[in-house]
Amino acid sequence: MELPLFPLRTVLFPGGSLPLRIFEPRYLDMIKWCMRENSGFGVVLIRTGEEARVSSNAEQPDIFTVGTEARIVDFNQLSDGLLGIVGRGGTKFRVEESWEQSDHLLMGRVQALPEEPEGELTTEHEELVVVLRQLVKHPMIEKLGLDVDFDNARSVSWRLSELLPIEPEIKQSLLQMALPRERLAELLRIMEKLRGDEKPAEH
Repeated sequence: MELPLFPLRTVLFPGGSLPLRIFEPRYLDMIKWCMRENSGFGVVLIRTGEEARVSSNAEQPDIFTVGTEARIVDFNQLSDGLLGIVGRGGTKFRVEESWEQSDHLLMGRVQALPEEPEGELTTEHEELVVVLRQLVKHPMIEKLGLDVDFDNARSVSWRLSELLPIEPEIKQSLLQMALPRERLAELLRIMEKLRGDEKPAEH
């Protein structure tokens, strides 16, 4: 299928929440089109390049080819006059081909990726569930209204990947994994590294 693409320095996971401030004409038109056609748009991570179009002859950013479809679940006029929307992550996809329209909107021919199995959590994952429960209690995260199934390996792996303070490229590698158990194993390694980084240096 064809989807308008929104290159960002953010990774969206299925079921995740993505608040955006829309100000560029190409994206305002894209949002209108999505609302009219009851369609989503594709969120893809920028590998190199800029989110905003800084000049008339600017090139499209280089993007990763695995992204997530976003469906608009809320919109409002912000106090600064810009359009605010909230996108909800849907199906993962792979970009087979992309091109720029005359209005500079990036379009893509995308292939939906298979739905991940739900998977089972084991005792080794208890620490991850504890961390996720702590994260979702944070006031800023509570506002996102995330739906988390703490007994579901897929849900836990997606939400923890989304919420941990790690680089977008690491989140992208987690998104590209096809199985929750792979993602959970990598999250355990990431948590171990984060703990190591937090330890005070010895003198």
